[in-house]
Amino acid sequence: MDSNLLTGAANVATNAAREAGKIVSQNISQLDRVKVNVKTKTSSREELVSEIDLLAEQTIIEELTNNFPDHNIISEEAGDLAQESDYCWVIDPLDGTHNFLHGHPHCCISIALKYKGETVVGVIYDPLRNELFTAKKGSGAQLDGRRIRVSQTSKLKDSLLSTGLPHKHGANLKFWMKTFAALMPRAQSIHRTGSSALDLAYVAAGRYDGAWEFGLSEWDIAAGSLLIREAGGIITSETGDLNYVGSGNVVAGAPKVHEKIMHLISNC
Repeated sequence: MDSNLLTGAANVATNAAREAGKIVSQNISQLDRVKVNVKTKTSSREELVSEIDLLAEQTIIEELTNNFPDHNIISEEAGDLAQESDYCWVIDPLDGTHNFLHGHPHCCISIALKYKGETVVGVIYDPLRNELFTAKKGSGAQLDGRRIRVSQTSKLKDSLLSTGLPHKHGANLKFWMKTFAALMPRAQSIHRTGSSALDLAYVAAGRYDGAWEFGLSEWDIAAGSLLIREAGGIITSETGDLNYVGSGNVVAGAPKVHEKIMHLISNC
């Protein structure tokens, strides 16, 4: 894929993420005015969507379609626009909606570009800390323009890990509880932050040594997976295939920590 196109796509994605971020940062201090609905596809209170999710999504889609009208788009709220193209944008307009709705400043915008099914551009933007994580295939990963690498930690007992709770009534919950019980006494500490995409960005930046989570969607994973690989880390599904994360069951981390997490999970 042409490097100029990659650079242009990354710049457009960055601009789109920043514009969406303005909507998030401007509204987190006036949450009493924000309308919230339960998603129509589920009766679970876990699946909430706010008008800020929708406004941010609209802003991103408009920016992308203005610059790349022939590209397809898959987004958390809008779904698959089903435009036939080798290029597909994958968007999570507000990852960490529950955090946002409680005024907890830990959420992000995630935008990725796939070419023939492979992620080639990844952008994750935290508007409340004004931190921009970016990656282009073959060009490394960056935080605010500075090169980032996964941590050098090799021992699980020295590791700070991150995870996320599966849906309360989902099939993954019992298995996740087994994995948590296996990892908790062996890791230095485990966080549950409420933003899967930002967790993956933190793994890429070495802030977390590893992470695991079940039942994620493509928009949770796409940008963060490229960040981690370009930062020297490994991200896999439970199958162990390095390039396949479509199942939504993800293990990521610095190479040696990733290996140890995978070993423990496989024994569960």
